[in-house]
Amino acid sequence: HVQLVESGGGLVQAGGSLRLSCAASGRPFSDYAGGWFRQAPGKEREFVAAVSWNGGITPYADYVKGRFTITRDNAENTVYLQMNSLQPEDTAVYYCAAGRGSRWYANANFPHAYSYWGQGTQVTVSS
Repeated sequence: HVQLVESGGGLVQAGGSLRLSCAASGRPFSDYAGGWFRQAPGKEREFVAAVSWNGGITPYADYVKGRFTITRDNAENTVYLQMNSLQPEDTAVYYCAAGRGSRWYANANFPHAYSYWGQGTQVTVSS
C-alpha cells in the first residue's frame, strides 16, 4: 500500500501562489503516476492535473492550464502542484492520488484511475 500526505495548503489572496506537496510512503512513488483533484463544498471531486511515473506525461484540466504546474521528484517520493494566479473559484480541498498501469493511462483525469488517496489539504483564495 501507499500512504499519501498532502501539505502546503492555506489562505491566499487572489492572484497569489501556493505550492502543494504530496509525500508518499510505503512504496516508491516512482512505481505510480500521481494526480491532483479538488473538491469544493457542494460539488463533485474534479480533476486538476496528473503526472506519469517519470514526469513525461502531464495532463491538465482546462481551467488550470497555464496557471498550475505539476512536477515530481522520485528521489524525494514527492509530487508537487505549483499554483499561480489563484482565483476564488480555486477554493477547494485538494487531494493527491496515486495510480498505475493501463487504467491510469486511459483514465488519468478520472478518480477511478487511482488506487490511493491522501486526506486532502484546504486551499482558500480570498477576493
